[in-house]
Amino acid sequence: MKKVFFLSDAHLGSLAIEHGRTQERRLVNFLEKIKHQAAAIYLMGDMFDFWYEFKTVVPKGYTRFLGKLSELTDMGVEIHFFTGNHDIWCNDYLTKECGLILHKEPLTTEIYGKEFYLAHGDGLGDPKVTFKLLRTMFHSRFLQTLFSMIHPRWSVAFGLQWAKHSRLKRKEGKEPDYMGEDKEHLVLWTKEYLKSHPDINYFIYGHRHIELDLSLNDTTRMLILGDWINYFSYAVFDGENMFLENFIEGETIL
Repeated sequence: MKKVFFLSDAHLGSLAIEHGRTQERRLVNFLEKIKHQAAAIYLMGDMFDFWYEFKTVVPKGYTRFLGKLSELTDMGVEIHFFTGNHDIWCNDYLTKECGLILHKEPLTTEIYGKEFYLAHGDGLGDPKVTFKLLRTMFHSRFLQTLFSMIHPRWSVAFGLQWAKHSRLKRKEGKEPDYMGEDKEHLVLWTKEYLKSHPDINYFIYGHRHIELDLSLNDTTRMLILGDWINYFSYAVFDGENMFLENFIEGETIL
């Protein structure tokens, strides 16, 4: 039986990541290693630090990554791409050119007989008013139309600088450490959601840039996938077992 892989938060193209080209190559090497094992790959959001599609223009770069995704879909590997809060603005380029399946909302789906709830994680339980306001603005069709009227030379540069500023204002450029079950917003939201959806076996998120594998009850686990900046982490499901792993080039055996 082939495996199903989950990963998130590479933030490719980030101006705040000094090892960006090495980071992209490591991600591509990982995809190369799993291509014959994978039935499906779920990219759980923020794979790009800023992605905005105009009608006939997309941001430059990412050729190794996009080429590898296209190769895998041509082989028959099912690749799902979830938009995060940094790459909300996807339209049809990744689906038409790379063969990806695009998700702009959380997805509940069955995989090998188990029930999965899959989402990037932004907007789920975060009480910050400023974040909610920004999220509403970013999802506004009207504001997106206005932004599209700006020449890509300036609009894409602005988006990349905004994303860089957002990362660098955090301590050491990292998200806060795990705050515990009683304070972690995603955990609290998930526990509440589970009360009305008790059949879900796995909740899988990105967004928080921490590695978390938490048992919620005898039949349900919640995973936060870490990232592909510091952890190079991923989850893999073989139909019976779920593992949260780290990819170390030259050492990891897949």
